[in-house]
Amino acid sequence: MANTPESQKPTSGTKRIVAGQKQPKAKRRRVLEIGLAAGLVLLIGAGAAVASVVSNNNQAAPVPSATPAAELKLGYFSNVTHAPALVGTSKGIIAKELGETKLSTQVFNAGPAAIEALNAGAIDATYIGPNPAINSFVKSNGESVSIIAGAAAGGAQLVVKPEINSAADLKGKILASPQLGGTQDVALRAWLLDQGFKTNTDGSGDVNINPTENAQSLKLFQDGKLDGAWLPEPWASRLVLEAGAKVLVDEKDLWEKGDFTTTILIVNKKFAAEHPETVKALLKGHVESVNWLNTASAEEKASTINAVLKDTAGKPLPANVITRALQNIKFTTDPLAGTYKKLLDDGVKAGTTKEADINGIFDLRALNEVEGKKTSAAGLGQD
Repeated sequence: MANTPESQKPTSGTKRIVAGQKQPKAKRRRVLEIGLAAGLVLLIGAGAAVASVVSNNNQAAPVPSATPAAELKLGYFSNVTHAPALVGTSKGIIAKELGETKLSTQVFNAGPAAIEALNAGAIDATYIGPNPAINSFVKSNGESVSIIAGAAAGGAQLVVKPEINSAADLKGKILASPQLGGTQDVALRAWLLDQGFKTNTDGSGDVNINPTENAQSLKLFQDGKLDGAWLPEPWASRLVLEAGAKVLVDEKDLWEKGDFTTTILIVNKKFAAEHPETVKALLKGHVESVNWLNTASAEEKASTINAVLKDTAGKPLPANVITRALQNIKFTTDPLAGTYKKLLDDGVKAGTTKEADINGIFDLRALNEVEGKKTSAAGLGQD
């Protein structure tokens, strides 16, 4: 046994109590009285503390203030439909707004992979299509993500071989989409169902759908191994201008007023709760990036986007491809919340999600504060 420090040795006139040793009755009564008195003091103190919290206007105890994150991990795709991310990161717009918070980025091919990374904590926020965000919200019972802004509308088409002239010609054909459960995958499956075709998520059915990376879809189409694909820009334009495909369906023709969401900005709910100021800073950079896209000249816009695509995809787009792609896209911070019930219905029809209540999927309060105007959540969240 170690020696007892001098400060802990019993002093003169103090009787040391050893575990298991009986105390004289008088001494035990005194110890009990002291204990009761101490307990009463603690209870009175605790009661006073509680009273001080609730007595003044019945206010709850203050919650510790949230702090900016040390790092924001942001995801996006190497697509023209993700131009707000391409511009915001390459021009330093988002990093400037984040201030001391470090910005790190990760590039994805399609939505489901980005959602997996977000839910695993590998990223904190991401640009993404709406359907993977809906799927994640539904599967987590509303706990995983919040949609905090729109980014792009339009810019998705079903492009096919020249000899395919109608939906009827697609029976038995092989089509591609970027990834199972992604926004274009859902759009393709829902549209085929409306044409009377059955598709299965395993690739079987009246029309075979093979989820394929966009670059591979181009190569397979060029090699004659693919009959068509439902793709976002710039890939739809690449198949048309580089591989001789033609447009069978422009998705804007399927929506009222031609408005449909292609890209949104979402955030992990836990991250947003812990770092609301960081999320607001991200939104400031996002809004500035969208505004830049809507005011820059066509040449400046194309060159800026192409520079990022060269870094992320290996080479820039031909001038005619990026020009065609940009003509098909509208950059907007409005996520078009009024379209989400149809998006959910399409996912149910496609077999990639289930019937659910998606109320609460939007949190547009920070966006509206940053922009100074109200973008509606269409009754599906806070605005």
